[in-house]
Amino acid sequence: MLPEVLQYGFMQRALLAGAMVGTVAAVVGVFLVLRRLSLIADTLSHVALAGIAAALLAGIYPVAGALGAAVLGALGVERLRSRGGVFGEAALAVFLSGGFALAVVLLGLADGFTVDLFAYLFGALTAVQPLDLWVILGLGVLVLGTVAAFYKELFTITFDEEAARVQGLPVDALNLLFTGLVALVIGVTMRIVGILLTSALIVLPALTAFRLARSFRRTLAAAVAVAWLAVVGGMVAAFYLDLAAGGTIVLLAIGCFGAATLLPARLRG
Repeated sequence: MLPEVLQYGFMQRALLAGAMVGTVAAVVGVFLVLRRLSLIADTLSHVALAGIAAALLAGIYPVAGALGAAVLGALGVERLRSRGGVFGEAALAVFLSGGFALAVVLLGLADGFTVDLFAYLFGALTAVQPLDLWVILGLGVLVLGTVAAFYKELFTITFDEEAARVQGLPVDALNLLFTGLVALVIGVTMRIVGILLTSALIVLPALTAFRLARSFRRTLAAAVAVAWLAVVGGMVAAFYLDLAAGGTIVLLAIGCFGAATLLPARLRG
């Protein structure tokens, strides 16, 4: 007989979605943290929030609004960084504050918070519907397939962007591609942990993995394992203890990071 947590359709969908979310968030997070661009996940999540607000106001599928806004935000960030003469962190600050301000204005037009918006902000186990599951799986496969196809190029620009230019790699195009992948991951993760906590799920498993592994491939594997532990463990705990799923997942990810930090150096790697 199946455990109680698996006897409900919404939990089966949530766990399947969580497995994909943990995988893509961890893989992209490792590249993101190494490039010292962790803030970009937070920035695009605020831009995606504006897309959700616009979608709810227009009466369309909110995930589509979030994805569209996040991708446009990614294009804008890279355009401003590469051609606008604005340093990376400043470009991110422009879009972070602008995205949040636009979301506030649109929410005002939509008469404030709604139940649907609350689920998108903070995540909910019952929020993953069959359509959401297929969207998450489809986008997850797209992200992982793109990383696999451009693994060598992404690896090169992550560790030495100038060397990549010397080698003749299209660095600007690769930066745009990678930022677009981050935007897609934001869309994938928001149904599980909520739009306000997506950056934490992307960054924390990567930070934990850096303390546990000594090679890049092992770091990727460790990050995925930590993300799965946080997502699945957090969902199960939220189900049995009647807690907020998104917050529980992120707190468990923080706990993993704390445990890895306290682990003696001789036991790492």
